[in-house]
Amino acid sequence: MSRSEKSAEAVVVEAGYRTHKARRRAEREGQSRVVPLGEAMHQEPGAPGRTDPRRGEAAPQAVSDEAEPARHAQTGWGADDLLGQALARENMARAWKRVKANKGSAGVDGRTVLETGRYLGQAWPDIREALLDGSYRPQPVRRVSIPKPDGGLRELGIPAVVDRLIQQALLQVLQPLIDPSFSAHSHGFRPRRGAHGAVLEAQQYVQAGYRVVVDVDLEKFFDRVNHDILMARLAKRIADKRVLRLVRRYLQAGILMHGVRIERSEGTPQGGPLSPLLANVLLDEVDQELERRGHKFVRYADDCNVYVRSRKAGERVLRMLRGCYAKLALKVNEAKTAVARVWGRKFLGYCFRQSKDGAKRAVSEQALHKLRRRLRQMTRSTCGRSLQQVAQDLRAYVPGWKAYFRLAQTPQVMAGLDKWLRRRMRVLQLKQWRRGPTMFREARKLGASPELAARIATHAGSWWRGSNMGINIVMPIAYFDSLGVPRFS
Repeated sequence: MSRSEKSAEAVVVEAGYRTHKARRRAEREGQSRVVPLGEAMHQEPGAPGRTDPRRGEAAPQAVSDEAEPARHAQTGWGADDLLGQALARENMARAWKRVKANKGSAGVDGRTVLETGRYLGQAWPDIREALLDGSYRPQPVRRVSIPKPDGGLRELGIPAVVDRLIQQALLQVLQPLIDPSFSAHSHGFRPRRGAHGAVLEAQQYVQAGYRVVVDVDLEKFFDRVNHDILMARLAKRIADKRVLRLVRRYLQAGILMHGVRIERSEGTPQGGPLSPLLANVLLDEVDQELERRGHKFVRYADDCNVYVRSRKAGERVLRMLRGCYAKLALKVNEAKTAVARVWGRKFLGYCFRQSKDGAKRAVSEQALHKLRRRLRQMTRSTCGRSLQQVAQDLRAYVPGWKAYFRLAQTPQVMAGLDKWLRRRMRVLQLKQWRRGPTMFREARKLGASPELAARIATHAGSWWRGSNMGINIVMPIAYFDSLGVPRFS
């Protein structure tokens, strides 16, 4: 392993990592050298994210990147010393492993993940010292805009890699502490939970007869989070004032846009590891109120659906929700919020269709439209790519889409997508052959009889019509399977 590839170990193991005890001893002895980790710690380091069953004080157990408290892997910290737990050796190693795996863009300092690893090999002792004494100041986030599926732009804030590392280390300590107090009906950005669980829970309510949904959408939620309200809610859950101070500084780090730093008085940037947890801390208050009133609801991040039996009940719930969100200084997007029948309403890309069994899960029309638009781009005739290259692109995209929408109970829709995609690829092949003589020659190479090859060649120029007039015989389903084109059904 090269020195650049060992950046994680250089950051948290080899690069002058010191504990409180070692630092105090160095100060008493008047030493200026950096105490190596092996000398400073009474426990030998284990593999990042794992405990060694043969040594140490923690019980051996498997851990995940988000759910395991750092205090299980590090002794010597008080139960309320969350910052010390976050900066513990094994926790930092796991945080760096996650940041490195996520890759991601550089922040305002322009350093990539690899370059940051080399930089931290020298700078980490000073950064850690500043974190411990409270003098650390996060860098502003880099603002980028990405298009939304329904139009408009979504603003993202990309912290520097150093700050992503520190936030990830904090997340790994705070999430196991805070997450158990969240509502069981909240599914977004939580360990062992996800969009599929939210969709399945929503279907249970629909099957039970709650056929009216209060679909609430918050207007620019991540840009409107009130810092004082959020910090007050967070202070009720954790006691370490150094962590609270550091979190507030991340909230107020500001935005760098077109070379100009913009001060930030509200909002939490999407793109930082801490933002989803902070969003759940703020919105959990609304969840608790809904639970107290006995409502059937599902929330994923800022998307909240409440299921009731009548429109009148839905209007009452919506009025209540407006009041709850107003207390948090959040605004309901009236254009997208509605009280309506559940059939066809989009939720996390899914919708529900009425069936003889009650309700079945289906892919929403918006998600299908987005999929077809993407597939058209990948199979367009001007891309200058062979069918083999297009098949390779499809293998990189379709399995992920299919995995997310695997809960859809509409096999005919998936079979229709397969048929449509194969026809698009036949059109692409015809356009690449272009002229009648070439079409005749290439069809013969694929095994077509002279009569069939001639029939295919007569449709030069009528690409879509011609894609179903003979070429489907020489390019059947098995042909696309041999190319490795993934199937939806």
